[in-house]
Amino acid sequence: MRRIALLPLGITCFALAACNFTAQAPASTAAEPASATPATPAPVPADVTSPSTALAVGTMAPDFNAQAWLAGKEFDYKLADARAKGPVVLYFFPAAYTPGCNIEAHQFSQAIDKFAAAGASVIGVTAGNADQLEKFSADNESCAGKFPVAADPGAKIAAEYGVVLDKKPEWSNRTSFVINTDGRIAAVHSDLSPDGHVDAMLAGLKAP
Repeated sequence: MRRIALLPLGITCFALAACNFTAQAPASTAAEPASATPATPAPVPADVTSPSTALAVGTMAPDFNAQAWLAGKEFDYKLADARAKGPVVLYFFPAAYTPGCNIEAHQFSQAIDKFAAAGASVIGVTAGNADQLEKFSADNESCAGKFPVAADPGAKIAAEYGVVLDKKPEWSNRTSFVINTDGRIAAVHSDLSPDGHVDAMLAGLKAP
């Protein structure tokens, strides 16, 4: 089941994500590598929190600060500061260096010029394999230095957005949000597959 809801407001996009799931019905509501070999990731549980638990369109997006990396360089990411510059796309994903999350990060990196043309910035947030985010942020097979990724220890930020994994609550599922400059959520897209998140977020930015 896939649902996309959009708000016709100035949009801040903030994208969120999930990794390497087996086939299962996707769900959506509108508005996942470097010189040293990365550690073998833990398997991702096959089920996720019902997308209905994700914050709904029109809800105020919780502000947060988080340790983040862009092209291998660490900095303090602040959602409020990003929103002040224009639309932000926030996407949650289960864990760095897992197949689905590698694909999704690569897709966002390939589309970064389209987001920039819409005046939007992109931020990925994960609680899984956060110790590898420095490398992940620069790896040409994932983020390629095109957008930052932030660590969410214990999935505390994910919990505020209602996107934790049912059987692994210390990780998030794969959910993306478009957040307007006023802080309200304009679109939500939850899907176990990495495909579709980029298009859904771009559609949200183009909505009248």
